[in-house]
Amino acid sequence: MFTGSYFHTMDNKGRVSIPARYRETLKDRKDRHIIITNWEGYVLAFPQSEWLKFEEGLAAKPILDNRVRALQRFIISGAEECSLDRQGRILVSQNLRDYAKLNREVCLVGAIRCFEIWDRSTFESHRKHLEETIDEGMLHELLI
Repeated sequence: MFTGSYFHTMDNKGRVSIPARYRETLKDRKDRHIIITNWEGYVLAFPQSEWLKFEEGLAAKPILDNRVRALQRFIISGAEECSLDRQGRILVSQNLRDYAKLNREVCLVGAIRCFEIWDRSTFESHRKHLEETIDEGMLHELLI
């Protein structure tokens, strides 16, 4: 599982270090590649095994449903396969860096089966918003 949040620096080429804890999760799962894509203003990163499950689920949906087509068009068109280099980094393409407005300071955020790559200041603002909107009622409604 991918949990926690980690602040890292992205280099000028767009390489970002994957936290050791996430690399261990990938190793335990025997995932050698990460699929990254655009989503809601950040980069969403899936271990290859989770991405395959997502693709299978999407492929099982009615192809002529406009909502399905829109989701496919958006998510699949932005998808890129990445491999970790020897230093445990992945390369985030210029296209995805522009989409997510990633600057030098980034935050990698665990999302259980995947993780997110945010611009640090954008994530900090988003987190403050979450603190103001998430409450006990939501917890009971969604989980209990």
